[in-house]
Amino acid sequence: MAPLDSPSIYYSARRFDAVNSIDRAPTNTADIVASGALIWRMRDGALEVLIIHRPRYDDWSWPKGKQDPGESLAETAIREIREEVGLQVVLGVPLAVTSYPVGGRPKDVFYWAAELPDGARALADEGEVDELRWVTTDAARALLTNQDDLAPLESLEALAEADALRTRPILIARHAKAKPRSNWAAAEDDRPLAATGKRQALASSRLFAAWAPSRIISSPWLRCVQTVTPYSVDYGVSVKEKKSLSEAGAQRHPARVARTVASLFDKDSSSLLCTHRPVLPRVMDVLREYLFEDSAEVLPTEDPYLEPGDALVLQVTEGDNPRIVSVERVRAALD
Repeated sequence: MAPLDSPSIYYSARRFDAVNSIDRAPTNTADIVASGALIWRMRDGALEVLIIHRPRYDDWSWPKGKQDPGESLAETAIREIREEVGLQVVLGVPLAVTSYPVGGRPKDVFYWAAELPDGARALADEGEVDELRWVTTDAARALLTNQDDLAPLESLEALAEADALRTRPILIARHAKAKPRSNWAAAEDDRPLAATGKRQALASSRLFAAWAPSRIISSPWLRCVQTVTPYSVDYGVSVKEKKSLSEAGAQRHPARVARTVASLFDKDSSSLLCTHRPVLPRVMDVLREYLFEDSAEVLPTEDPYLEPGDALVLQVTEGDNPRIVSVERVRAALD
């Protein structure tokens, strides 16, 4: 498994899909890395996907593109979709990763599902795309030029068949790198982020935006609040502070941690929760209750659970019986 801080991927230690049994970790063997999404909608009860034609290659494919320096793959996917088809989407469940040679060099393409936003209309970028079509999955299968592009389509169809395609994200973050305890003489709850941690927080704002959480719940301790503040300011989402998510609060009232985490599953809204390493074991215990059977191993089980600045992205089904469909572990790319 590739280390999380590998500079060429900036992605995740693992991407897991309970429906498709996808378990993929970046290997850093590919010379070319790209990402994109299968944009979908329901029309008259039928699943439709957006497919594009690129005149430069004379091919039909999915919106995607190469990773730029300083981008996470999630940010690459969001940018490429905006540039190629004029849509600002929110990433959903991760789909199959395709791998194939290009000019004798290996290429990996990471895909997500992304639902067409309400009221949005796709517009082709005339510089790269000369035609786009909304088609059924069967029609897409017939149109696709590269047969490797069938793998993410099959993932999408499996999710739809399992009624697990429409999801909402829940992000669980450990605060960014803080000043060392040994170098801090004041109150522990006032210990701030280190310089690296501040850079992580700024970069994480861009990363979190790929899933657009509409609620932020954080420990009131300064290093957690500083971690989520850039996203809060950039996207106008207020921060709700919960004492139970602090190290001291969790130690005094562990049951309150469980209630706070469980509450994320009670509402059909996207959320970002930020807490501390010592609190993460209790958080993971609650998350396991919402996993599909026999998939508990996809969550971290050993200390430190998450490195400073890391986050888990959980895609959760909507409705009265929410379940975690996929788990991704992500880290923002530092310039």
